[in-house]
Parts: sequence; structure tokens; C-alpha cells
Amino acid sequence: MRIEADIPLMTPTLDDARATLRTSFGYDDFRPGQALAVDAVLAGRDTLVILPTGGGKSLCFQVPALLLPGLTVVVSPLISLMKDQVDALAAKGLPAAFINSTLSSSQVSDRLARAARGEIKLLYVAPERFDVGSTAERLRAMGVSLLAVDEAHCISEWGHDFRPSYLRIRDVRDRLGAPPTIALTATATPHVREDIARQLALRSPETVITGFDRANLTYHVLPARNEAEKDTLLVETLRAHDGLAVVYASTRKAVERITQVTQQARIAAVGYHAGLDDVHRRDVQEAYMNERSRVIVATNAFGMGIDKANVRLVIHHAMPGTLEAYYQEAGRAGRDRLPSDVFLLHAYPDRFTHEFFIRAAHPDRALVGQVYAMLVRRADATGVVQELPDDIATRLPGKINAREVESALRIIEKGGGLTVDSDSLSRVFVRLLATPERIKRELSAEDDVERGLLRTLWRAVGARLHDGAAVDLDGLPPGFGGPMGVRPLLDALQSRQFVVWEPTGGGLRLVSPKAPLAQLPIDWTFLERRRRADLAKLEMMQKYAYTPGCRRAFVLRYFGDPAARSTCSGCDNCLGTHRAKPLGASAAKRPPRDRTRREGRGSSADVAAHAAVGVTLAPDDAPLFASLKALRAEIARSDRVPGYIVFPDRTLAELAVRRPRTIGALGEIHGVGPAKLQKYGERFLAVIRSA
Repeated sequence: MRIEADIPLMTPTLDDARATLRTSFGYDDFRPGQALAVDAVLAGRDTLVILPTGGGKSLCFQVPALLLPGLTVVVSPLISLMKDQVDALAAKGLPAAFINSTLSSSQVSDRLARAARGEIKLLYVAPERFDVGSTAERLRAMGVSLLAVDEAHCISEWGHDFRPSYLRIRDVRDRLGAPPTIALTATATPHVREDIARQLALRSPETVITGFDRANLTYHVLPARNEAEKDTLLVETLRAHDGLAVVYASTRKAVERITQVTQQARIAAVGYHAGLDDVHRRDVQEAYMNERSRVIVATNAFGMGIDKANVRLVIHHAMPGTLEAYYQEAGRAGRDRLPSDVFLLHAYPDRFTHEFFIRAAHPDRALVGQVYAMLVRRADATGVVQELPDDIATRLPGKINAREVESALRIIEKGGGLTVDSDSLSRVFVRLLATPERIKRELSAEDDVERGLLRTLWRAVGARLHDGAAVDLDGLPPGFGGPMGVRPLLDALQSRQFVVWEPTGGGLRLVSPKAPLAQLPIDWTFLERRRRADLAKLEMMQKYAYTPGCRRAFVLRYFGDPAARSTCSGCDNCLGTHRAKPLGASAAKRPPRDRTRREGRGSSADVAAHAAVGVTLAPDDAPLFASLKALRAEIARSDRVPGYIVFPDRTLAELAVRRPRTIGALGEIHGVGPAKLQKYGERFLAVIRSA
């Protein structure tokens, strides 16, 4: 008899959450907004959390996850982001794991089995994972206590980083048993917040908004006339400001060029973009995260994946298309709440690139009609169109590019007039070239498998094989390794001119080839509204670059934050340091260097004199601080984790100032929880005692 089954489970309280925060994460109390969000989650309420970058959004679901009885499923958009968070949790000894495309099927099965046994409390999953197999059903059977949707602005078509895969999350939620849901983002206008709640079907959600101001960031805009002037400004800015830096570029080619410019200026830099292979991308990211490289030049593929607290400088080499994107990417600076700077290198032509992409993403009704008419003309009797967007674009009058055609095809597909079939692994078209005599003569005993395949194909379709016939490889008898085993054999036979073959089953197909476009339920008004909204977002980004007033207030008003004031002490306009004209022929004037904030080159925590942190490094503390950083770097290399996961700079600064000499005193330091105390405590105390 299980006596515990008769004992009702007690709902965790906010006091329980504070205790978990202290023991598992090493923080004395929640930041503003976190307590309200955690309390709502523990009470089983749907919750919408809008906290600025660095405001501690993840704790709003990580702490409840450790207290709730079942599993917490976290939907996250990027592999690098979920790996970063899981690594940080694992370093604290907390039960977390992720499932994504980097894992083998056996690894996925192992992690799901561990979750079923209760060994994992936080499971990070990409939204696409639920499209295959029975992942949702298996998780539901385990008992999902909480669904957390990170970067929730991705679900809104009005957000700056809309991802169609996020639209599936509402269905995923139902398949998981409709658990309480928390949606989190740093960038959401009032309209986007409403859309998030609607798309996820949140039930009377508790909405937590603490304000968008990042008081420790100073905003700058440096005007330039062209790319060459931007390069000069970039190098000057990196030389004038110490600490780790992220430089955002718009394209892969730009990343490679700017990385080279930075390296030629003898500034240690690496380049990061989605086109790198997995090994190279991981090496680049680890070089930066472990601080072997001071600068990382990246596309926004790096943006949502970075979780590094001590970035002192974020520079945008090209203007983003929206203030949401700029605010989020700029917010990667100073997540440890120490003073940091963000720069926008701005040239007026930057907007033209964004206008091009907006036009391509939102083709007008006339162009959609042209594309549809072309599909009708090129379709066969069954409605199949064997043409690529590039082919269609070249057949249309005027300067139409493939991007515009792809957007038009998506509109027609969404309206139900078109289906886009992916290539099938099992459906192939095969034509036999060789005579039976040649097959017997040239395929020896060593080619027994190839001869067996030809015999099998003949049995499947008969004499039609001479003219060419469609074959379903899944229907062949076992022994050839299925479709993936047959394809190499067909390649080998084709290379010796026994057969020719090609995959089939993919391409475009008109649902009703004779139906006019006007019959499709396409909401043209909505599409035009989307185009105008994107252009309006671009216009606001441009106005930010040119505003003569307070930049901080400009951003806060955009997000509907009532804390906006007319002036601040944290932007170039209010500080009187903004240069209104581009460089021109004159040399770049270095941005002012605040020596009260930066006393050691490349050392971010030497700047610890800041009200938000409350720790001031004196000159006598600098040697100990350097020794603590050296120990952290050694541990980080040994554990193969970024240094901030061992201890952030703020913790090291406090250690250098307070100099605890016992385990008990060390446990009182900000950011030192029981797990880290046990794992690293004696090693850091030894350094402090020796000082």
C-alpha cells in the first residue's frame, strides 16, 4: 500500500521558490518582475513575461521547474541557445537536457527515458521536433507541469523575427495536455503582446512587464557615408573601448570581410554565420565564449544564441530593419549589469537593402497574378509544374527576382491554390539503357548486388523499364538497405551507363489548374497591411538613427514604456558627444573614453564601480581580481564551458573586494550557490588566502 498516495500534494509557494533560488542559483532574491511571474506559474496560471535582455527571464521558468512535480518543456528557437542554457544549468548540478537535430536517435531515446524516470526536470526542445514521431505524446504520458515558450515574439506575424514553426506551438500545447504556459520575450510592442496571447490561446494570462530600460547601456550612433568609413569607425571604436565585443553584420560575405578588416587592425576577432560547418561554428563560438578572442563578428544567427554576461560592447556595422531587432541585439551587452556601450554605424543607404527585402517578401497583387498565370501555362494535365522559382522569374516580364516569386508562391499556397511537395526518398524514375546481353557480359560475379537490383526492378515494372518507369523503392524486397541503400547502387549503375535515374515526387502542383486566382481566399488587405507595417518599422529604425533627442526615450516610447523621460545620461545626444556629420575626408574622432568606468584594457569587471552592482574595485584589488580570472579561465578550459558559467565577473569582483576566507563567508557572495560552492569553493579560497 502506497501511503504517500493519500497525502495531498502541497502547492509550492513563493517562499519555496526563493529558497530554491538561493540553494540552486546562488541569488538572495528575485529581481523586479521575476517574483510576480514565478508566483503566477506556481499558481498554475498562464503567464506572459516581458523582461529586458539580461533581466533574468529564464529564471521565471527554471525555478518553478525544480518545484513542480512533473516535467517542464521549454520550446527554444536556436540550438546554440538551448545548449548554452543547458550547459549553465548542468554546471549548477541541475537536471536539464535538450533534444535537437545534433543528437542521434539513440541519444534522443536515452534523454526521453531519463525524463520519464524523473531524472530530467527541464527539457529544451525545438518546435520542429514535434513534427516527427510521437514526441508530444510521449512527453504527455510523462506528465508535463509547465510549457515555457522562449523568445515568444517569434510566434507573432507582427514581431520582428516571425517563425512559421512557432505557429505549431498552440497545437503542441494541446497535444501535451494543455499545461499551464509561460511565454517570454524581451521585445514586444503592445500589439505584439496581444498577438502572442492570442496565438498561444493563453487563458487570462498574468502579464508581467518591468520596463524596457537598460540603465547600464549607453547608446551611440556614428554616421558614415559608405562601408569604408564604417570600417574606419569600427576599428577606432574597438580601440577606444575595452572589453569583449560583438559586431553585427548583415550578410555572411560582410561577416568575412569585416572579420578580415578587424584582424588586419591587429584586433583578435573571429567570424560567425550560419554558413559555417558545425565543427568550425562550434570552434568559433567557443573561442569567443572562452575569451580566447576579444571580438566576434556575426550575423544575427549568433544573436539569440549568445548568453554571455560580460560583453562590454555591441556594434552594428549595418542598421537592422526594426527597433525590436536592434534593441534585442544591442541588449547582448552588459547582461551582468555593468556599464556597457552600444554603437550603430549608420549610412543612409542602409535602408535600401531592407526596402528590397520588404518588397520581395510582400509582392503586390499584380505580381502574384503574373506568377499564377505562369503556373497555369506551365502545368501539365495533373497540375504539376516542374519549374524552380528562378525559372519562373526569368519567364516573367520586367526585373523580377526569385525572392519575389518565392513569396508569391507562398501566398498562392497559403490561399489553397498550390501545394509544394518535397522530394521523396523512395520515389524514383528509372530507365534501363543496357541490353540483357550486355548486362550478362559486363556485370561480373563481383557485381552480384547490382545484377540483383536490375532483376528486381524488371520484376517490379517489366518491359516498361526500357522506356522509363516510376518505382517505389520502399516496395522492393528486403536486402538492398531500403531507399538509402538502393540510391548508391543506382548511382553506380548510372555511372557505367546501365541505367539513368532521377528522384521524383517533388515540385509544385496546382490544386485546380482551371480555377482563376480571384477564387482563392487570399486576404489582400492583410498582405498590404503587413507590407506597410514592415515599412513603418523600418522608418522608425531610421528615425532612431537621426533623432536629435534622447535615444533612450525614443526606444522606451516605441515599446510603450511609461518610464520614458525627455533626457538621460546614457546616450550620445544627451551627453553631447554625438557627431552629426559622417567622417568625410577627416580622420575619425575617437569616442570619449570614460576612465572612471574603464581602468584596465580588456578587463570588463575592472569597471565594477556602478550603482546597480554595488561593488567598487580599488587599485589594491586589481592583482587579486586578475588571479581570480586566471583561475576561472583554467577551470573553464578544463570543464569545456564559458568562463561566466563558472562565475560571472560581478562575482569575481565581489570576491576580490570582500576577500572571504571561509566556505561560509564564500557562500554569502552574490552568484555562489551550493553546487558551485562545493565544486569550486576551496580552489578560489586558496587564491584569496594566498593574496
